[in-house]
Amino acid sequence: MATAKKATQKAASAGKVKLTLVKSKFGRLASHKACVSGLGLRRMHHSVVVADTPENRGMINRIAYMLRVESV
Repeated sequence: MATAKKATQKAASAGKVKLTLVKSKFGRLASHKACVSGLGLRRMHHSVVVADTPENRGMINRIAYMLRVESV
C-alpha cells in the first residue's frame, strides 16, 4: 500500500529537465563518468531530456560542474 502511494506521488511530481554535457568526461573520477553515462549523455554538447526525480537529481548534483541544466 505504501509503495503504491509513493509511486503515485513520484509520477505526479516528476517534471522534465534538459541536460547538456559542456565539459569532457575524460580524466574525471570513475563515479562521475558513471553518472554521465547513467544520465544518457554520450559526448560533449550532447543533450538529453530526463525525468526530474530524486535519483536523477542526485546524479545531476554530483556532476553539476560538467552540465548545463534547463527546465523543460
